[in-house]
Amino acid sequence: MCGVVGILGPTPVNQSIYDALTVVQHRGQDAAGIMTCDGNRVYLRKDNGLVRNVFRTRHMHHLVGHMGIGHCRYPTAGTGSAAEAQPLYVNSPFGIALGHNGNLTNTAQLRESLFAQDLRHLNTNSDSEIILNVLAHELRAVMGRKRELTHEHVFHAMNKVYERCHGAYAVVSMVVDGGILAFRDRYGIRPLVYGVRDTPAGREHMFASESVALDVLGFDLVSDVQPGEAMYVSKSGRLYRQLCAEKPCHCPCIFEHVYLARPDSIIDGVAVHKARMRMGEKLADRILEHWPDHDIDVIIPVPDTSRTSALQMSYEMGVKYREGFIKNRYIGRTFIMPGQAERKRSVRQKLNAIELEFRGKNVLLVDDSIVRGNTSRQIIQMAREAGANRAYFASAAPPVRYPNVYGIDMPDAGELVGHGRSEEEIRIEIGADRLFFQNLEDLLDAAREGNVDIEDFEASCFHGRYITGDVSGEYLDRLQQARHDSQKMEASTVVDLNEVNSYGAS
Repeated sequence: MCGVVGILGPTPVNQSIYDALTVVQHRGQDAAGIMTCDGNRVYLRKDNGLVRNVFRTRHMHHLVGHMGIGHCRYPTAGTGSAAEAQPLYVNSPFGIALGHNGNLTNTAQLRESLFAQDLRHLNTNSDSEIILNVLAHELRAVMGRKRELTHEHVFHAMNKVYERCHGAYAVVSMVVDGGILAFRDRYGIRPLVYGVRDTPAGREHMFASESVALDVLGFDLVSDVQPGEAMYVSKSGRLYRQLCAEKPCHCPCIFEHVYLARPDSIIDGVAVHKARMRMGEKLADRILEHWPDHDIDVIIPVPDTSRTSALQMSYEMGVKYREGFIKNRYIGRTFIMPGQAERKRSVRQKLNAIELEFRGKNVLLVDDSIVRGNTSRQIIQMAREAGANRAYFASAAPPVRYPNVYGIDMPDAGELVGHGRSEEEIRIEIGADRLFFQNLEDLLDAAREGNVDIEDFEASCFHGRYITGDVSGEYLDRLQQARHDSQKMEASTVVDLNEVNSYGAS
């Protein structure tokens, strides 16, 4: 899970990209970067840390140009170095930069073919660098000795990119002195939207992971980048779009609606806020069906993602809603912390219980999901310490039982509290007096109701069926080794390009 942004317009874009990255900061707190283009020269600033810490005034002054892309990253295996922060860059052909959200499923094969056949060197462990080099190679192949890039060249190259790159990817890239190129995998697993803003100086074009970034900057949402579609905005401001992948299937990731996306975003035509309200309605109906004579005194959400569902549950069940936890806004999202010890420490630092809302009451705690179970266990313990008589727990999503391979760094199966356990065993593990999970079909219906044209949802973390059809047991074993927390905490040894400020482009 990462955040990507790309903007092209008639005026400098550095401040707009920075502002957009702060809006999608929830998608990645580990590193951030911006690259801009001014004529035939690009300017880069990237480093580990939050957006507000990576960019200072001196950096912003240096990021000149009317075209640029930005990226915020969250920690996965092999991303310890600032050199793996994005955007990434290659200088031929033209000079191409790229920011990527997602994960390839044929990384090993592509890495081998890029070296052995395309004669391209990879300097990091990032599959984003693989996509960048595949794109660069295919553009070079279709261009030959031509010097002027056209949209036909771009789309011919993209046909090959889709043939070679499998898995999940939402990409914004920049061709020096050419334009902005955005594309999305054939299943549309990771989100990507397009919008415009008309100014006295002319029209600006913007791509972003979520529509909220467009809203905050005053852009109008035009459309999602469709599954298997490439969109190219030339430096003159002309938009071209074409379906470049064969047999696309609209199957976005359901976990975007459960947890990842901001509630004020619209993804694939579905308002995230409304989807979460429907999740609350359906979960309330499920609880009332199985426990009509419940003794719940109060419903309390686990901030922040579950608030919408919890509030709707309160309305449907006729039970009081109360805010029982105060959140420290300066602690990051524990789901995307790099290590288990860090996550455990952060839960107590992030949340503090309001004792008077718990004392002597039977409390239903509502969270968006249960992944490792550590957060849930600690929150239930906090409720008891605050005086709760009984601590019930409800998850707006089904049990997470399988790793995600499409860009969400869910741990290996052994670290998932739901893997190999029944719902009763999960209840005992987290220490709840009662535990309720959302039904999977109800979850999918809650999102699909917003857009009936969605063919299916990528929901492998709940049922273990991987939508791309190329995820083998051997692949999952390799992923498990790479994703184990001990591996994540080891920094990669790579050449650090962080302090490189500009590149001349051929």
